[in-house]
Parts: sequence; structure tokens; C-alpha cells
Amino acid sequence: MKTIFSFTTFLLLFSHNSISQDRITGESFATRSEVLSQNGIIATSHPLASQIGLDILKEGGNAVDAAIAANAALGLMEPTGCGIGGDLFAIVWDGKTKKIYGLNASGRSPKKLSIDYFEEQGMKKIPSHGPLPVSVPGAVDGWFELHEKFGSKPMSEILAPAINYAQTGFPLTELISWYMRRSISFFESKGFPNIKDTYINQNGGKLPNEGELFKNTYLANTYKKIAEGGRESFYKGEIAITIAEFIKEQGGFLSEKDLSTHKSEWVEPVSINYRGYDVWELPPNGQGIAALQMLKILEGYNFSDIEFGSTEHLHLFTEAKKLAFEDRAKYYADMDFTQVPVKELLSDEYANARRELIGRSAGAYSAGEISAGETIYLTVADNEGTMVSLIQSNYRGMGSGMAPPKLGFMLQDRGELFSLKKGQANTFEPGKRPFHTIIPAFVTKDGKPFLSFGVMGGDFQPMGHSQIIMNLIDFDMNLQEAGDAPRWDHTGGASPTGKTTKNTGLIRVESGIPYSTIRGLMDRGHKIGIARGVYGGYQAILWDEKNKVYHGASESRKDGQAVGY
Repeated sequence: MKTIFSFTTFLLLFSHNSISQDRITGESFATRSEVLSQNGIIATSHPLASQIGLDILKEGGNAVDAAIAANAALGLMEPTGCGIGGDLFAIVWDGKTKKIYGLNASGRSPKKLSIDYFEEQGMKKIPSHGPLPVSVPGAVDGWFELHEKFGSKPMSEILAPAINYAQTGFPLTELISWYMRRSISFFESKGFPNIKDTYINQNGGKLPNEGELFKNTYLANTYKKIAEGGRESFYKGEIAITIAEFIKEQGGFLSEKDLSTHKSEWVEPVSINYRGYDVWELPPNGQGIAALQMLKILEGYNFSDIEFGSTEHLHLFTEAKKLAFEDRAKYYADMDFTQVPVKELLSDEYANARRELIGRSAGAYSAGEISAGETIYLTVADNEGTMVSLIQSNYRGMGSGMAPPKLGFMLQDRGELFSLKKGQANTFEPGKRPFHTIIPAFVTKDGKPFLSFGVMGGDFQPMGHSQIIMNLIDFDMNLQEAGDAPRWDHTGGASPTGKTTKNTGLIRVESGIPYSTIRGLMDRGHKIGIARGVYGGYQAILWDEKNKVYHGASESRKDGQAVGY
């Protein structure tokens, strides 16, 4: 990927590295203004997908129609992060009923695959690629659940823009071109079938470079069948048969019955109150409540006296993260198979007890005792007050490497996130949903919608959610500044896949964190690294109740765009 260094970039880097001792308001970090709109707004990770969603809104469609249309476009335009071979989660604030709804559209493991198979093969963990980590793709069923409950336009109109772009082509962005080149090369080196036919042969025998047109006529045909035949056309019949037969040929277990019996689940979002704002996440099998646990711990500190990006800020944040993630490793799993103590984990009493463990130095923790990883995120709001927070992914970028013949997409590898250690909450079982990293978020204030947002990036997502909330509420940043401000993450610790804690982990910081903070963290026993690549991909919409105006923001580190009318 080319390095572009402009005078503007110099000023941005200079401001990032020049945090003053005055209270930070975020003005040093903004790369662009917020987008403002009265009638409707959409923010996605690709400008063309944002324009597709905007057109749907302007043509009389609602936020759910626009979200599905944009997601379909992203499956074509950003196959390095999402597609109909993956899963979907959404939170919807319905402008008509004034209620919040949650959708878990994640797929389950093959019913004919047991943990005994992995033991017989001598496997200590589920492979990252190939047929074994493939679980049922839930995104298409998620589209139709959303559409059935809230949609207004026919699915044929919603999918038409993506079908057209798939047939005629669209120019690859610099970022996606780079990701695709790296991913396709990897899959070809592994000898996975149909990779070249799906992504290269349809484009004149070579993978397009930045600015060159990319087509996927196979995906166009698949979308046409879905538009005409609904969810049944994907989970039963020709498409399901093709998927099941292909996975069986590759030595996997996903069957026609696994696909035909799949069903998404409407769930009750859960929330905590953070300084007067109700922050909403979906319950497990996702990791959303980790963000809520972190915020519950951090609310016990007075950040009006703590500078943004300071040693104290990053230390307290990291310690809260470590505590929450130990609980994540022990308790988070498919709630159809295990009792996750969500209420207890989010209680004041539990947060207080966990907070007392935090000292001045870096600590290593274990889970509390309680009785019984590329992605896309988009958000849309319409003129009726409906707001959609939607996240969708294949996992590990493009997914498993398993591209069923002539369908135009790759299947996910979410099954890798199961543990093969017996007796754990997230231990592999047939027909079970794996632990999931992708999480949408929503915020209300005084019972009214305030913020729809998400931050991509695997394990980083709860950290990203917490950083955004703190930037807005504790550090008085506006919506764009909150996403542009320098980020950090913490790696290490226990994992739902069975990994256990060995040390205090590593804090990796972006360039905007000053050296004085890094030195201070090291003095407290933290190990420090430098950010590799970018952390997440942020989109957000904020509703200004007083002025009746939407504010939109999009990730400056990637290709995203917020646009309204």
C-alpha cells in the first residue's frame, strides 16, 4: 500500500504528538467535520455503500432498508471483511414504537461434528482456515428478520444496487485492493479451490489494482436468487446444496440440514448507566457486555481530574479491560448452552469488588467468582427516528478460504473461536453458536435515542466502544473527534478459546499517545508496543434531540463515509 504523506498529515501527526497539559476537548484530533442532516443519514466503511444507502432513504425507504442495501454492497465491495458467508448482529431503535430491539443472526456449529473428532485428529485447537471452522452463515437470515419486522421496500429493490455493481464493476479502493491481494495470495498458496475462479477469472485473469474495476457476476446471480426467493433460496435448495456438498468434499461437516434449520434470534439488549447515559449491548454469545463491565469499573473514577491520554487514563483503562476480559474468557458463551450470569457481571456490587483489585502498578488477574477477531460496521438513521446499528463479518478478513463454486462469496471461520477444553462455557458442542467478537452498540439518554455506533477490530471492539463513550462523555469530544482521537489496545490474558493468563500483557499505542505517558506506564510495570496497522473502523450517528439534527462520523483511518440529506 502506498504511503501518502501530505502537509495535512504532518499537521495531524504533530497535533497527535502534542497533547498539552490543558484539558483535552478533542479539537487536536479531528480530521474532518461532523456530517449534519435533518432527514436521514448513513455511515459505512465504503463511500459507494454509503451512497447506495442514502439513495434508498431518499427514495422513501427506511433505515432498515438502507442498512440491508449497504450491507449487501459491502459484501461485494469489501469482501475482505464481510459477506453473506458470515454472521450479523444488530440493534434497532424503532422510531414508531420508541423501543430498542436486538438481533443475534449468528450461525451454529455443524450438528454432525463433535469434540471427539478433534481429539481423534490430535487437535488442541480448531484450525483457523479450511472446512472445520465453518459454521452456518447467518447474515442472509438476519437481513430477512430485520426486513420482516421493520422493512418497507421490496427486497428486489433493496438488493438491486449491489447486483448492478456486481455485474458492471466498481473501482477498488487502495485499502481493499491491498487487503485482497494479500488474502487471495494466502488462500491460493494453501491450494483452496475456487479462489481464482471467484475473485480473479471474472476480472480478466488478474486481481484488479487500486482504481481498476472489480466484478463478481457469481455474487450478482446469488443476490438475484435471494431477492426473488427470499431466505429459503439461500438456506434450502440449490445454494444450500452447493454449500453443503462443497464442504463435505473438503472434509468438513456443514450439512443441508444445518442450513435449513438455521434461525436468527431476537434478543433483549442489556445496558448499564454511565454518568447519565444508558449504554446498550447485546448479550452473549458476543462480547458486548465486556464493554459494559469496563465502563462500570471506570465510572468509579473521576475523569474530570484525569487528562486524556495520560498515564493514569491508560493505566486505569487497561486494568479495567484486563478484569473484564478474564470474566469474558470464563463466562461468555452461547446462552442456549450455558448460564451466563449477565445480571451479576453488570451489577454495582460486582463492579465495586473488581475495582478494588486495581492498584497503582500493572496487575495480572483471574476471573471473578460468581455463583450460578476484519469486519464491517454501519449505521443508518431515517426521518421517522429509526436508527440501526449493524455489524457483519466473516472473521479473519475474508474468512475460511472455503468459497463454494459459482456462488461468489467465502464462508466464515467463526468456529475457530470455540474452545476444545472440555467443561468450559465456550467448549465446542454440536449446534452451538461460537463466542463472537463482533458487537453493535447503542446509547440512549432519558429514554430517548442518543447514539448508534460501532468500532471494528476483533478483540479490540469492547475497548473501542469504551474509548468512544469516554471520549464523548468524559473528554467532551464531538462525534468525529471521538473516533479520530489516538487509540490503544491491550493484548494478552485469558481467552474464550481456552488460552490462560501468563503475564500482564502488552499495551499497543498509536502515535498520538505522548512519550511521557508511555514512560509513565512502563514505570508502573506495563509492557508497551507500537500499534500495527489500525485499530478498528468506526462509524457513528448521534441524534441531537434539542435541534432535531443527526450528526454523522466515519473512520478516518479507512475508506468510510458518513452522508446525509
